[in-house]
Amino acid sequence: MTNVSRKTKETDIQLSLNIRGNKKINVETGIGFFDHMLTSLAFWGNWDLNLKCKGDLYIDTHHTIEDVALSLGKAFYKEWSKNKNITRIAYAFCPLDEALTRIVVDVCNRPYNTFEAVFNVEKVGEYETAMTEHFFHSFAQEARITQHIHMLHGKNAHHIIETMFKGLGLALKRACTITGTETQSTKGTL
Repeated sequence: MTNVSRKTKETDIQLSLNIRGNKKINVETGIGFFDHMLTSLAFWGNWDLNLKCKGDLYIDTHHTIEDVALSLGKAFYKEWSKNKNITRIAYAFCPLDEALTRIVVDVCNRPYNTFEAVFNVEKVGEYETAMTEHFFHSFAQEARITQHIHMLHGKNAHHIIETMFKGLGLALKRACTITGTETQSTKGTL
């Protein structure tokens, strides 16, 4: 279990994460759809996640979503780096009705993110769809992983975004499966 705290003038975040958990999930950010997405990520990743964020939502959702991504990424890095003998590279195709997303990850200590999607609305509930790419970029940066997230099909923004969060959870669960005693790298280290 990893604990991370982040307190700024914009947000106050407390979270605990266990990536080898039992789906004990409690998320409170003040943004309903974002809570739903983080819960989906944790569920499909098989994580235990307890996350509480009080953010300056009277401005907009940017600071809350960004700071949660940074904090969650930091916790994920601390978790995965405990075991370097992991599968490391994994992928998932995630469907939801008309939406289909491909997620490919390399849990490798090299942060990088590509993201391709088109949303036909600016918001899902109070969640700003433009923040989706920023969330994944910030998460990858602090998690120190390479990830490629590409929408293959979709029209409904809720469905598209949900396939991204679910698919990332599934790909990360696969990538963090312990393989034995060897580090999966020709360099001998991640």
